[in-house]
Amino acid sequence: MSSSVVDYEPLAADVHCTRDALVVVLQDGRKISAPLSWFPRLKNATASQRKNWRLIGGGVGMHWEDVDEDISVESLLAVK
Repeated sequence: MSSSVVDYEPLAADVHCTRDALVVVLQDGRKISAPLSWFPRLKNATASQRKNWRLIGGGVGMHWEDVDEDISVESLLAVK
């Protein structure tokens, strides 16, 4: 039996914030989350500001114009 490893870059498809977390839905259906406390600009933002985001780099990251915050999917996955 053989197996293969698929090498691809995980890309964001959707983003939302709960009261305490940043939740990112990847294009392959996985969801990753991180505490909002890791991102003080988002934590201190209003709900409206948190909703005003866009994908950057075709999904490699997200940008919040109102609070000048950029977060990459790779950085979320790399946290240990």
